[in-house]
Amino acid sequence: MLVLFKLLGSLALLMFGMKSMSDALQKMAGPQLRHVLGAMTTNRFTGMLTGMLVTASVQSSTATTVMTVSFVNAGLLTLAQAISVIMGANIGTTLTAWIMSAGMSFDISIVSYIGFFLGIILIYMKQYRYIGDFLFGLGLLLLGLTTLRLTGAEMDLGHNETVLSFFASFDPDSFLTTLIFLFLGGILTFCVQSSAAVMAITMILCSSGALPIYQGIALVMGENIGTTVTSNLAAMSANTQARRAALAHMFFNVFGVIWILFVFRPFIDMVCGWVGYDVTMTKDHVDSATFLANAARLTFVLAAFHTTFNVANTMILIWFIPQIERFVCWVIKPKKLDEEEDFRLHFITAGFMKTPELSVLEAQKEIQSFSDRMQRMFNMVRELLTLSSSAANSKEAKTGDFNKLYTRIEKYEGISDNMELEIAKYLDQVSDGHLADETKAKIRAMLREISELESIGDACYNMARTISRKYNGKEDHFIEKQYEHIHQMMELTDNSLTEMNKLMSGRKESFDVNRSFNIEHEINNYRNQLKQQNIVDINNHEYTYAVGTIYMDLINECEKLGDYVVNVVEARMGIR
Repeated sequence: MLVLFKLLGSLALLMFGMKSMSDALQKMAGPQLRHVLGAMTTNRFTGMLTGMLVTASVQSSTATTVMTVSFVNAGLLTLAQAISVIMGANIGTTLTAWIMSAGMSFDISIVSYIGFFLGIILIYMKQYRYIGDFLFGLGLLLLGLTTLRLTGAEMDLGHNETVLSFFASFDPDSFLTTLIFLFLGGILTFCVQSSAAVMAITMILCSSGALPIYQGIALVMGENIGTTVTSNLAAMSANTQARRAALAHMFFNVFGVIWILFVFRPFIDMVCGWVGYDVTMTKDHVDSATFLANAARLTFVLAAFHTTFNVANTMILIWFIPQIERFVCWVIKPKKLDEEEDFRLHFITAGFMKTPELSVLEAQKEIQSFSDRMQRMFNMVRELLTLSSSAANSKEAKTGDFNKLYTRIEKYEGISDNMELEIAKYLDQVSDGHLADETKAKIRAMLREISELESIGDACYNMARTISRKYNGKEDHFIEKQYEHIHQMMELTDNSLTEMNKLMSGRKESFDVNRSFNIEHEINNYRNQLKQQNIVDINNHEYTYAVGTIYMDLINECEKLGDYVVNVVEARMGIR
């Protein structure tokens, strides 16, 4: 039991160390990773190299895949580009296997203690705390590997009759045995949610001489599939592009496993020859020391196979990226939902991401969608006004269209309330982490933006209610001049919304904020002009006081909406 707990504890150290390293690297390089991936071109080879280098840097193919999907959602990458990045991520993640094989073969515990010592010093220095987190995570990873190596030696699996008889019960020359271990590797990876942990167990079993190399390689192949099952399950609740990217990841690994099975033994023998491992050596024909020395090379065989497999698979499939894209688009059709009528977040899908910088990107894209939706809502209000002023012969038919449109606007108002709450809840979760001052300022600005956007939705709904009250009431109709003034005011308001959405969808450095301010001044001046004119027109009995009140309610609501738009622009630009 003591040895078992040491094994499980060292695996936990290994997994937590890798997570700490990955999180720290992503926090250090968050903006840079965004710009590297965001600057991708249509060149599939550049995409593959980018995915490989980014994954090798952050030690997490999952993180790279999540980043890639978020950029597809944001329109910064096409699905084809994302597939090339994911292929590169599969190569980059093999660096982990090489680190683990080194840790299993040499005593590197001194490096872990140095990492702990330097890490704890830097953690308390605010400027370098992410570097400290990385070094501490590296120390935990190496300590976990060292403990695993010592525990494996203590277990002496190479002389454990129970373990040996279990693996001996499988026919090493049977194709069914390969499939069983392939399936077993996938199930184990899916259960522990870490291919690194299963790789560590495989290395212990192989280097001790308990597990033959061919079955060990089958476990590694299963790990490649198991890790994609996790991402596909996580993407089930996500949007269409995220599910397609996850399916492309699975297709990549499943296709690789299929063709490897056809050349299984020759391929493994080739890799073993590169590393210098003698496949034919058995315990019965050589002395124990020679056998264990040969078995010690197995960790490097596993790492070399993992790298060779992913490189070869990428070299084959990188030429068929357009076909893979068409395949995943054919398998996963867009959800047949009218996004205008159904509330759901498009970019924030499966909880907040590890990197605050990327979390902020997702939230920003969601706010952009929120902003677009509010302009669509305002255009519905303009259409509602047109319906109310239409001189259609059939009052009943016109009423049906009017009520249907009014119900849509009412639904949009509820959607705006829900979007504000959900985005605010997400940003609140992100703000719980250790954030840089710049990221904290971005989150404060975003909270202000969504509050003002929700106020725009309220203003639109107030106008719709005023138009409905006028349409269904007994008051006289607006005169032609009033309709012209309202439409002119709404045109100015729509221009301000258009400028706001240009800012939300572009880079604020290239945005001329004076345009928004000038439109706001026009709206204010026009409102003041109409207010004075309204008093004169009522005194001249051109329309009743009641009609004039409803008329000015619409004008004033447009002016308020313009104020909310300016508030959004100021928040986005960092103007207080």
